[in-house]
Amino acid sequence: MGRGRVQLKRIENKINRQVTFSKRRGGLLKKSHEISVLCDAEVALIVFSHKGKLFEYATDSSMEKILERYERYSYAEKQHVGNDSESQGNWTMEYSRLKSRIDLLQRNHRHYMGEDLGSLSLKEIQSLEQQLDAALKHIRTRKNQLMYESISELQKKEKVIQEQNNMLAKKIKETEKAAAAHQGLSREQPNHGPNATSFLLPQLPPTLNIGGNYQGGAPAEVRRNELDLTLEPIYSCHLGYFNG
Repeated sequence: MGRGRVQLKRIENKINRQVTFSKRRGGLLKKSHEISVLCDAEVALIVFSHKGKLFEYATDSSMEKILERYERYSYAEKQHVGNDSESQGNWTMEYSRLKSRIDLLQRNHRHYMGEDLGSLSLKEIQSLEQQLDAALKHIRTRKNQLMYESISELQKKEKVIQEQNNMLAKKIKETEKAAAAHQGLSREQPNHGPNATSFLLPQLPPTLNIGGNYQGGAPAEVRRNELDLTLEPIYSCHLGYFNG
């Protein structure tokens, strides 16, 4: 059978208490060394026996350094706890202040909307009316300013568009003028078509065809007359020669 669970209470027998202390002290020192080596932890162990005898264990950093570090940590922790308590009180006061401010703003908003006016006195209603009048004046002033800025912007755009229209109209007039000048120049130039050679080159006499065909396609009577006119100088020449 395994050993039962030992009840944690003070051992009344002095001898048994001393023996247990010696055994547990050795085990505690052993465990402290093991955790410092295995986990790379700084361990400081202080044990006073019932008779006031000191037993201690510290890692390589020494007991003094560990205790000094402990004191710094304890002081910082106490300061942090004190600051947390003070901060908690400050946050509580800030929450109350902000909540009151929000309630006031919500109530004023309802009054500005014309709601919950029954609890207001005559003086408060007059003050509310003055506030609304002042707000309306600011609103109208801002509205007029925005309208003036909008009109000025539109006027600037209108001026730019008008300048663009004037430039386009000027370009159109120049184009039409150039087209009219080009058309007049084309009319003044001489005609170089198929009939132009009749004005430049002299007319050639009709060709005499011995075979009886006239290239121009004229009637036979006209061809005979032309033949007579052509041959008459020749006959005259020969007759003069013979007569001479």
